[in-house]
Amino acid sequence: MKKTAECVSPMHPDKICDFIADNILDAYLEEDKNSRCAIEVMGGHNLITINGEVTSGATPDIEKVVKSLVGNNFKVICNIVKQSPEIARGVVSGGAGDQGIMKGYATSETSSLMPLEYELARSLCNYIYDKYPYDGKTQITTENGCINTIIASFQNAPKKELEKLVMEWFKKHGTKSNKIFQYEVFINPAGDWSLGGFDADTGLSGRKLIVDNYGPEIPIGGGSFSGKDYTKVDRSGAYMARKIAVDLLKKHKAKEVHTKLAYAIGKAEPVMAVASIDGLEIEIKGYDLTPKGIYEYLNLQEVKFSKTSNWGHFGRDFTWN
Repeated sequence: MKKTAECVSPMHPDKICDFIADNILDAYLEEDKNSRCAIEVMGGHNLITINGEVTSGATPDIEKVVKSLVGNNFKVICNIVKQSPEIARGVVSGGAGDQGIMKGYATSETSSLMPLEYELARSLCNYIYDKYPYDGKTQITTENGCINTIIASFQNAPKKELEKLVMEWFKKHGTKSNKIFQYEVFINPAGDWSLGGFDADTGLSGRKLIVDNYGPEIPIGGGSFSGKDYTKVDRSGAYMARKIAVDLLKKHKAKEVHTKLAYAIGKAEPVMAVASIDGLEIEIKGYDLTPKGIYEYLNLQEVKFSKTSNWGHFGRDFTWN
């Protein structure tokens, strides 16, 4: 069976926008931990547009925050308004900031409890980025647990140098069967390139959802993470769904666990909380699944969300992993 996943570097335009959104969120939370934020960012070609809803006692200099990340040559347009009073009254009472379905996952096939194809693509992207910290993508296809295809395309990385890095990585991280398995490698398949990032493309926060989660083989709820505080269960609920999946995987020594949480706007308790352990569905019990309960259980008040915006939100050193 073939499986494919990709990873993008922190200098990809979409990930720069995620990084900006989470830095703005961090700036609000640093001054007021009760800030309620839903921040969207669009950027490219020397223009950054910030839009969204915020209710907070904090007043960070958003233009200063943005320019500290992208440089002074960018024009910054900011249009942030207060959170809708109808939404606010449900959140103040402890309810979820929106309805939605959040999905979690954990698998025993890797030490990070992430899908193999995803972990390989992320590992390769990290390895190349250490040498070429620019816009770039990697993609790995596996077949029956072996690497079938490797794709790497990185800005300012000459094909011969990039191919050398990929082969170095392959020798260190390839699976045991790869020595006898046929595989293909595509390096800068459209040719070497030097124009990348915001100079080449427009980015948008919340657009790399599959990279932020588990890769395309694992279903997700569909909500984006960056720029949102914990009352937005798109984020906190997805983190909790991962935590429960990890806990259940270890407890039952399972091969894989899928979890599902669903919420109604303004209501604290989920309307659905189920897990599938190697195909057997159970009700999730023993956790406080209210937004406040998740906030306290995962210690989200201590999280710098800007650190989550690159390299995926799962299988890394966070409390929900």
